[in-house]
Amino acid sequence: MSTRTIVLVEQSGVIPYRIMDGKIEVMLITSSGGKRWVIPKGLIEPDMTPEDSAAKEAWEEAGVLGRVFPDLMGTYEYYKSGCTWQVDVFLLQVETVVENWPEAYKRKRQWVSIPKAIKRVDEPELKLILGDLSPRFW
Repeated sequence: MSTRTIVLVEQSGVIPYRIMDGKIEVMLITSSGGKRWVIPKGLIEPDMTPEDSAAKEAWEEAGVLGRVFPDLMGTYEYYKSGCTWQVDVFLLQVETVVENWPEAYKRKRQWVSIPKAIKRVDEPELKLILGDLSPRFW
């Protein structure tokens, strides 16, 4: 009988959004390896709130600045490197998009509709969180 230690790593992330022509668009970015579409996320900095830490990740990974809403949109988990990663997801209303950002050399970004975002991301719980966004904007 083997025993397995479950390590839970906490992260926070944001769904960057904007309203264009009366419709909501969200920004997805590629993973650092460039193979998957994800949202900006990262470890929660020890001296920051989850919201502020998520905003920092949005700047570093996607080159966007804006207002992070304090309400938790949801949480999803994924498995990597033998650990369970738990991501608290917040909404970021994008105010500024810059052309040169810290991780521009290794990530692509794209504005997409919610249905397209749901098709592109892999995590089932993140798909549900994205699906809950549309009713908030009616």
